Amino acid sequence: MIRVVLPFHLRNLAKENKEVQLAIEGPVTQRAILDALETAYPMLRGTIRDHVTKERRAFIRFFADGQDLSHASPDAPLPDSIASGTEPFRIIGAMAGG
Repeated sequence: MIRVVLPFHLRNLAKENKEVQLAIEGPVTQRAILDALETAYPMLRGTIRDHVTKERRAFIRFFADGQDLSHASPDAPLPDSIASGTEPFRIIGAMAGG
């Protein structure tokens, strides 16, 4: 099972706790995780990625093993620690301003 940590506002929309678990078939990639997340929680569609282009929203970031993967290819394999469920895939709501 893949562990995914959601930011507060997405937890509220999904009516879930901080962390959800997802079953992924095939390679574990950002796209596979987000597809599974949006299938399990349809109310999150359009909040993380654009409905049409499937591109990451500007103020959302993805982290795995402490590394920002927000600009990595959505089809690049994620680290083994994410695929094995040892570490969670983190979705973070970024902040702007000063």
